[in-house]
Amino acid sequence: MDFQLTEDQEALRAGIRDFCEGRLSIEALRDLEKQPVDRELWRELAEMGVFSLRLGEDAGGVGLGWADAVLVFAELGRCLAPGPLVWTHLAADLIEGAASGEVIVGGIDQWDGREPLLVEYLGSVDALLCLRRDGVFRVDPRSVSSRAVGVPLDPHTPVHHVESLPEGERVGDASAAQRLRLEGAVLTAGLLFGIAERAQELATEYAAKREQFDRPIGSFQAIKHILADCFTRQEVTRAAVYAAGTTLDDPAVGDVQRAGSTAKLMAGEAAMKNSRACIQVHGGMGYTWEIPAHYYLKRTWVLENVFGTLDEHAERVADSVAAS
Repeated sequence: MDFQLTEDQEALRAGIRDFCEGRLSIEALRDLEKQPVDRELWRELAEMGVFSLRLGEDAGGVGLGWADAVLVFAELGRCLAPGPLVWTHLAADLIEGAASGEVIVGGIDQWDGREPLLVEYLGSVDALLCLRRDGVFRVDPRSVSSRAVGVPLDPHTPVHHVESLPEGERVGDASAAQRLRLEGAVLTAGLLFGIAERAQELATEYAAKREQFDRPIGSFQAIKHILADCFTRQEVTRAAVYAAGTTLDDPAVGDVQRAGSTAKLMAGEAAMKNSRACIQVHGGMGYTWEIPAHYYLKRTWVLENVFGTLDEHAERVADSVAAS
């Protein structure tokens, strides 16, 4: 596989990054803690093609592939864009209005039927997709009996504890549910890769300017080792995420499930270790609310458990290796 980006992909990535840096600064994220899903921002993301990226041009989409989608979601991960981005993207060809940003779609992964059942952004979404082993179901969020979690782990990811959930309208069969769960894992891996990359950059930038004993702390060997490990994890994860996107576009090049699980597993571990290292490099300041390092760690804790936990994906990779 050739993982070098084309000129069009470079332009796509640059365009999304410019938008995110202008619209989702750390100051803007602090304001979004009160209301994480901003409908005006959502419409702007839709206009950028985030949700219609893979729809064909005849359906009003951009007509790109998974290799392009993971680039876009990596940029969204870098800037910690809030909201059910992955679910709405997956629903673009299932729920009318999702691709255009008019309908915000959340979701619940009920694949393993585990309790408690939690749903993110319930108060802000217009529709819910439920992934079950027997199919994909659309549920009206107003019909869900739930209670809000008082203090969510991630301030940009409000969570509700579901007490009762109707079956909903079937919009896809069992194979569609399995496919969406894999695709969701790959897009989430893109978000996690973006977090790993940005956490590494923040740690490196701080180490270059923070001085102790009249020297930048980045010149100390212990800090160099931490930053080098962060960069290595980031680059290995980049290859895994790009490979997953490429494999989804052309399943003939490899095992799609193995590529997706590998990407989610490696991206989750890289994001967790890099965000923790970012806090460590910042020292005592890293534990304060004012320093944005905590946002990356908290978002990682949320994302590593959606569309399959890291342990689940590790078991799938192990089973795939054992069978090969």
